[in-house]
Amino acid sequence: MKSSVFALLLTGSILLVSCHSTPAVFQSEGNGAVEVNRIDPTNWFVGLKDPSLQLMVYGPGIRDAEVYVDGAQLDSIVRLDSPNYLLLYLNIKNAHAGELPIAFCRPNSEDKTIIRYELREREKTGEEHEGFSNSDVLYLLMPDRFAQGPNHPAQIAGLNNYVEDRTQPSLRHGGDLEGIRQHLDYFSELGVTALWFTPILENNSPDDHGFSTYHGYATTDYYRVDPRFGTNEQYRQLIDDAHAHGLKVVMDMIFNHCGFDHPWVTDLPAKNWLNISEWLEGHDRRDESGAVYPTEQFQQTSYKITPVFDPYASEVDMRETVDGWFVATMPDLNHRNQHLMTYLIQNSIWWIETAGIDGIRMDTYPYADATGMARWMQRLDMEYPNFNVVGETWVTEPAYTAAWQKNSRMTDYNSYLKTVMDFSFFDRLAKAKNEVTDAWWDGYNRLYNSLLYDYLYEDPTHVMAFIDNHDTDRFLGTAQGPLRIEKLKQALALLLTLPRTPQLYYGTEILMDGTKEVTDGNVRCDFPGGFPGDTQNAFTAEGRTPQQQEMFQWLSNLLHWRQGNETIISGYTTQFIPWKGVYVVARRLHRNTVITVINGTDEPATLEVARFAELLDTEGTATSTNAIDIPTGRSFDLSQDVALAPREGLVLELQ
Repeated sequence: MKSSVFALLLTGSILLVSCHSTPAVFQSEGNGAVEVNRIDPTNWFVGLKDPSLQLMVYGPGIRDAEVYVDGAQLDSIVRLDSPNYLLLYLNIKNAHAGELPIAFCRPNSEDKTIIRYELREREKTGEEHEGFSNSDVLYLLMPDRFAQGPNHPAQIAGLNNYVEDRTQPSLRHGGDLEGIRQHLDYFSELGVTALWFTPILENNSPDDHGFSTYHGYATTDYYRVDPRFGTNEQYRQLIDDAHAHGLKVVMDMIFNHCGFDHPWVTDLPAKNWLNISEWLEGHDRRDESGAVYPTEQFQQTSYKITPVFDPYASEVDMRETVDGWFVATMPDLNHRNQHLMTYLIQNSIWWIETAGIDGIRMDTYPYADATGMARWMQRLDMEYPNFNVVGETWVTEPAYTAAWQKNSRMTDYNSYLKTVMDFSFFDRLAKAKNEVTDAWWDGYNRLYNSLLYDYLYEDPTHVMAFIDNHDTDRFLGTAQGPLRIEKLKQALALLLTLPRTPQLYYGTEILMDGTKEVTDGNVRCDFPGGFPGDTQNAFTAEGRTPQQQEMFQWLSNLLHWRQGNETIISGYTTQFIPWKGVYVVARRLHRNTVITVINGTDEPATLEVARFAELLDTEGTATSTNAIDIPTGRSFDLSQDVALAPREGLVLELQ
């Protein structure tokens, strides 16, 4: 727009208006002025490789407004189905950091609203944003269940009804970001190098018959930390302090669905903003108690994501997988709507730039539109070539998982997703721990037969392995068998020495257990010592039981040894078919050798060293037959057979 015309718009009396999640907004005193309630994103950054910027403007009747911009190019205006949204597409290639004036006028009216939209300088270049890698060990925790900081409010005004009650496994318990921040030294003592929090964004859904969205997977504001956890500023402070402790932070995001109480649900921006939104039309989909109730038009996902890569998949199976809602309270977003996908892409960039996160974990990855998600990954890879994203790909067959990895040769489709989750490892291990390793299929043969398919992956080190997480039974379950801790140590020994990016679940180090048989909340219990009134404080050695302390120290020794260990990070792998119940995996680099030994039986066994002579060849990699078990410090002489206790696991480093 010509500067003289814009200058005319800026004249006259103006009034400062305060708007939620919106930078400074100035509005004329005219009765016919356009009301702007909100703009997403709340601010933006100059210097990105892609100079395009979508602004989603919220306000009653905003759709028909005329728009004028000074300091950037207004490429297009998109007027959606709802009268209360307006999309602006700008090109800010030549814009400078500072205020970007945007004027909104009603047709044939002299009244106007002036937005001073903020453009910021970036703190560092895209290349300087370093993501997590297989050199890291991620520690997954749920903010609501980990720890509570001081001055935690009993209730926060303006939110839908909620209760914090630690006696109820499916209600909120009151953990927050400040509670996590106060325990950063604990993570350093344990030896993990990255923290993955389940989602921290606003989940403003009301409690429903003893259930709540404490878990964070029902987003109602993509630009706001849930105030029960803290503020956007506190999230950034936590990340800065984590970095000072040498810890990375991975942000959990959900593109597949939002929360039922997101403003988009009550006022759809466009008819195709959601998948299968017909059942919402014409009625309030809450009953008298406030619970969401579906009708016959409602379609829930089948939870079967195999059709996405099935060459013979039917249309009905694909529709149920991709378009069906996760649950009735989590509306399914339609990523084939290019405007919605742009919104989500920009949101992830905004959090990288604003909070300084070191990675993203994307929930329910295959449930979303594959083309839209590939577009997202391409944009992130262009802006942040050293960043990392891991996608949840919950199928237990390596061939399926491998097809989702970037540049996979398994399919013509390229996801551009760098890291995938190894549900095969989790599944095989969950079975193996309850079986005796035989000569063919059972026990740790399952792990051997899973890892042999690593040739399917473009990069096995960009596969995230885990033994349990917030969506599964805990590894220890609830059984109190005599070898349960030995089995846990075996699992952790493999997890931390295989060519994978490992992820731990909070509390494993202190033997937390539980199953999902009654409710997911029973595998998401509070960390002891994280909340006022706790009778035990497992954050300290003094507060742990002897058994907990022994487990903590065993794992901490292994984790600290793994940090910066090039043999584990970059070494090549040799695995041996389980022999007489014993499974062996070795990692070697230059003249360094690490041998993980697993007795997959409930009886004493023997490591017959002659079978593994290639690992002890002094002309090759190893220089000695003396070895140290890293977690315990015990010495072993590998010139002779080694007696193994029932379910014993060793991580032997040749000296």
